[in-house]
Amino acid sequence: MRFLTPPTTDLTYSDVFLVPSRSDVMSRLDVDLASGDGTGTTIPLVVANMSAVAGKRMAETVARRGGMAILPQDVPLQVLRSVVEWVKARDVLFETPLTMSRADIVVDAAHLLPKRAHNAVVVVDGRTFAGVVRGADLDGVDRFSSLAAVMRTNVLTIDAAPFDAVRARADAGALTPAAAKAATDRALRDAFAVLDAAGTDFAPVLRGGEVVGALTRTGALRSTIFHPALDDAGRLRLGVAVGINGDVGAKAAALLESGIDALVVDTAHGHQGKMVEALRAIRALHPVVPVAAGNVVSADGVRDLVQAGADIVKVGVGPGAMCTTRMMTAVGRPQFSAVLECATAAAGLGAHVWADGGVRYPRDVALALAAGASQVMVGSWFAGTYESPGDLQVDVGGRRYKESFGMASARAVQNRTQSEGAFDRALKGLFEEGISTSKMYLDPARPGVEDLLDMITAGLRSSFTYAGATSLASFRERAIVGVQSAAGYEEGRPLPQGW
Repeated sequence: MRFLTPPTTDLTYSDVFLVPSRSDVMSRLDVDLASGDGTGTTIPLVVANMSAVAGKRMAETVARRGGMAILPQDVPLQVLRSVVEWVKARDVLFETPLTMSRADIVVDAAHLLPKRAHNAVVVVDGRTFAGVVRGADLDGVDRFSSLAAVMRTNVLTIDAAPFDAVRARADAGALTPAAAKAATDRALRDAFAVLDAAGTDFAPVLRGGEVVGALTRTGALRSTIFHPALDDAGRLRLGVAVGINGDVGAKAAALLESGIDALVVDTAHGHQGKMVEALRAIRALHPVVPVAAGNVVSADGVRDLVQAGADIVKVGVGPGAMCTTRMMTAVGRPQFSAVLECATAAAGLGAHVWADGGVRYPRDVALALAAGASQVMVGSWFAGTYESPGDLQVDVGGRRYKESFGMASARAVQNRTQSEGAFDRALKGLFEEGISTSKMYLDPARPGVEDLLDMITAGLRSSFTYAGATSLASFRERAIVGVQSAAGYEEGRPLPQGW
C-alpha cells in the first residue's frame, strides 16, 4: 500500500479512499478472499466475541460461508464445549433447520421462527419428515393449536443423494477438490432449478426420509460462490475468547481439547503485563491453532504480544459502535492509522493483525485490508440479524430489532462477575466504558448475516478488481490510498431518491 501524498495526521476509514489502478482482472469471481493467517477462513471476516453477536447460530452460518465467529469469554466452559460440539456436527453445505414435533404448539413455533432467515419450521416424527410450517401459516391461528393442525405435508423436498454421491467419491479420492466443487455446484444448480420451478424459496433436505438439512434458492446460489471454512476433519471452524484473569492456562487447555480452531486472548487494554503472562501460559501448552491477542494500537504493542506468543494481534481501541472508551478516557487511535502501523510491525515479525472495530460499510473493510489486516472483526453490524443470539423484538413503529451492548459496559461486567460477591460486582459496575443497551434494527433488505456477507464480499471483490488484485497479498501491495476532506467523503455517499 502507498499513499498518494504522505499524511500529516492519524487517519480513520472516513479520511481515506482507494485510487483505481490498471487492472487485468476480468471477473470479480476470479478474486480469492482467503485470509492466509493460518485460521483457514476463505473470506477475511471474523465475528467479534460479543455476547449479543456471537452464538452458535452465528458461528455455524458464518463458517459455512467462509468466515469464523469467536465465542465470548463470559460463557461458562461447559456451555462453550457443547456449542463447539454442536457447530462441529453441522452440515457444511445445508442449513440447520428448526425442527419441532407434531405435538408442539403454535406459540412456541412463532417464538422460534425469527431464529431463521427462511422463516420456516420443519415438523418431524423423531427425525422423519412430517411437514413444514411457514410464518404465514400461523396468522390467525389459535396460539395453542398443535403444529399437526397447521403444518403442510404436500411440500417440496430435496433429496440429499446427489450431494452424498459427490462427497463419497471425494472422500474415496476419486475426485480432486476442484472436481468435487464442480460436481457439487452442478447439484446445487439442479436443486435451484427445482426450487425455482416449484415457486418456493425453501425445502427440507431428506436422506432416506429423515431430515438432514434445509436449502433455499439463495442458499444454493451462495454455496456456488462461497467456500466453507473447514478444519482438517472437514468440519466448520470457530474460535473462542478467554480473558486475562483467573487460571487462563487451565481454561485455554480445556478449550483447545474441545477442538476449537482459534484461541483469542481478549482485554480492552492488551498492552499490559497480565496479557503477556496469559500469552506465555497459553504458549506453554504448545497450541496447534492460531492464538490471537489484543487489543493494541501501536507497533510496540504488537511486538510485545508477538514476542509473548501471539500469532495474530487484534488492533483497535475505541472505534466500536458500543464503545465509549475514547469519550471517557481520551485513549485510542484513529483506526486506519492504527491498523497500518500495527500490520507493518506484525509483518516484520511473521505475524498478522485483525482490524477490530470501526467498520460501518464494505468500503471500511476494504480499507482495513489495504492497510494490512489479514481479517476484519465485525460486531455491532452483525448484531441486528436473525442469527445473533438475542430475541427479535418489535418497536412501536413495527420495526424489528435486537438489543446489543458493549463488552466493557455495566451490563457485560455484571454478566462476567456473577460468581463474585454483591459488593465487588457493584464496585466494578461503576467503571463502565461501553453502552449497556442499544437497538440494532434489522435492515429489511438484508435481515440475515448472510445478506450482509453478500454485500461486504461483493464490495471487496470489486475493490480488488479496481486495484488489479486477485488476492489479499496483491491487494495490499497494489492499493493506492488518498486522503480526503469530510466534504470528499460526503461526496461519495449516495443521495436519497427524489433529491
